[in-house]
Amino acid sequence: MAVAAEEAQFHVLAVDDSLIDRKLIERLLKTSSSCQVTTVDSGSKALQMLGLREDEESTSPVPADKNKIEVNLVVTDYCMPGMTGYDLLKKIKGSSSLKNIPVVIMSSENVPSRTTRCLEGGAEEFFLKPIKLSDMTRLTPYLPKGKLKEQQRESSNDNNYSNQSKDFCLRRQGQDSPVIA
Repeated sequence: MAVAAEEAQFHVLAVDDSLIDRKLIERLLKTSSSCQVTTVDSGSKALQMLGLREDEESTSPVPADKNKIEVNLVVTDYCMPGMTGYDLLKKIKGSSSLKNIPVVIMSSENVPSRTTRCLEGGAEEFFLKPIKLSDMTRLTPYLPKGKLKEQQRESSNDNNYSNQSKDFCLRRQGQDSPVIA
């Protein structure tokens, strides 16, 4: 049972070149939801974790080795050396296998054109740093979608089982004893 619970756990990939910001986002995510958080310090490491790598001759991601992790949400800093959060966003959204993963971008600089560019490029949210616990409520729509659907399905199955049991008992009662009107 423990293995199934681990497989079903919601997984967030947090990408930031600042160790302090990585630790902060990890703590906030773990405090606000029961999800697994993996942190990396660059966009290229994030691509590796997602099972993609950059082709030297092309800017598009290509399949990498089997050492990838299944991620349900990516939270990335915008301004990082090498690959920006926007570049990472474009690679994720450009991948047929990853394009449905929600991406949230954060930045310490309040630049409206940057925010617009990221949101139009496919980011679900754009946060200003420092990130606060109250910001985590804006992530609610992107957190445990699979878990919620699974819980709804299980609840529906439980209700169906309960209704079937009730019907069986009522039929049985009708067979064993006369119905009094």
